[in-house]
Amino acid sequence: MYEILISLCLLEDPGVCRQQLLAGHETRTEQECVERKENMDAGTFALDETKYRASGAVCAISAAGLPLQQVAEGIYVHTGAVAEPNPGNGGDIANLGFIVGDKAIAVIDAGGSRAVGEAFYRAIRSVSSLPISHLVLTHVHPDHLFGASVFAEAGATVIGHPNLERALRDREESYLLTFEIGVGQRGFLGTETDFAVSALSEIDLGGRVLDLMSWPVAHSTTDLTVWDRATGTLFAGDLVFNRHIPVLDGSLKGWLQVLDQIEEIDPKKIVPGHGAPLMEPAAAIAPVRAYLDLLEKDTRASLDAGNRMSDAVGTIGLAQGGKWELFEVYNARNATVAFTELEWE
Repeated sequence: MYEILISLCLLEDPGVCRQQLLAGHETRTEQECVERKENMDAGTFALDETKYRASGAVCAISAAGLPLQQVAEGIYVHTGAVAEPNPGNGGDIANLGFIVGDKAIAVIDAGGSRAVGEAFYRAIRSVSSLPISHLVLTHVHPDHLFGASVFAEAGATVIGHPNLERALRDREESYLLTFEIGVGQRGFLGTETDFAVSALSEIDLGGRVLDLMSWPVAHSTTDLTVWDRATGTLFAGDLVFNRHIPVLDGSLKGWLQVLDQIEEIDPKKIVPGHGAPLMEPAAAIAPVRAYLDLLEKDTRASLDAGNRMSDAVGTIGLAQGGKWELFEVYNARNATVAFTELEWE
């Protein structure tokens, strides 16, 4: 397969450039690629001309995509690094997946930069040439959605929680800045949030139906899961963490209630938002619940003792410190959110 690339550079620093994929323009032969490239109009390069300069469209043999694991019939998962975004991982720090039906493909989450989204797109194309009809975003956090523009440009409808569009617009400026600093300008180049988000409850891929469930405030204000009826596999997004410490950006009590409801669904397997690509439900949920239960227990004890938040956050949750990676990065933040919520009951 051949793909079309453009050279994308920052206007303010022309030395910061990278080759950007034009998704959706793959061809079987180099001749077809050249013909397609020559017939493209200027609208194909729909870039922010106040930030970028695009030039030098070329045809190239399709590059390798992200590594994948087939976890069930027609279901593939890419495992992101358990780490903060940095130049080495390029923002590839969340689990991403896709489900192949008879007529189309649905993608679940898109990665933490456009470059990650492009590499994931290539991986999908190495498996199937079926249309990518939908991209489902499990929540608003940038490590899951900053690659979304790749799939939108390739024709996918972007789907999320009904609150996702508003939450993204409220946070996009700070999210873009934070991830650009973490990943670095070159690796983050071309990352945009200029895609619209719709809401759906069901996707029919042809012989395969997916149920999309929007949840009350839990891990975040925008949590959505994807249930594959054919295999009983649940893409849980960040409602379920593995290895990576759970991150509380919504409601502690709400998250515990949602975990109970997920167990009632009785999925056969769970794809967590971070860590292992596929888990047994009990093994996936129990550690997350244990950590959240400890946050609640310690927070209530601190409140009952009359402690101030500044004193409490350094003690809450510490008994779980050896059980999670990135504990030092997120536990105090989680304790702050828990204290604020429970203080005002």
